[in-house]
Amino acid sequence: MGTAKFLVYMTVFVIVWVTLNLVGMFGLKWDPYPFILLNLFFSTQASYSAPLILLAQNRQELRDQLSIEEDRKIAAQARADMDFLAREIAAIRMHLGELATRDFVRSELRSELRELAERLDGAEEKTR
Repeated sequence: MGTAKFLVYMTVFVIVWVTLNLVGMFGLKWDPYPFILLNLFFSTQASYSAPLILLAQNRQELRDQLSIEEDRKIAAQARADMDFLAREIAAIRMHLGELATRDFVRSELRSELRELAERLDGAEEKTR
């Protein structure tokens, strides 16, 4: 009932109904001018449409509640994952702080090489 197709069919039906009853084509005038029978059909349709609309709203509300609950679960899982990853990153940073960096190792090696070079120079001078 809530589609454009239904509205077009209903409009065509009403136009045909009114035209046939006003003009009386084929000698048919089953519902003369005040169109009481057509009014009865509209009243019946309206009495069914209101409960159908309420039913559709209730079903949509249930769907929305399920969707909200699913979104909450997904958000909670994402939050837990982010917390876990944050703890892992913090642990990695702590371990990296304890490790020697490349620059530190290079500077230590350079100083050791200088000391060895000085010892070698000193040993060569003693042997001469």
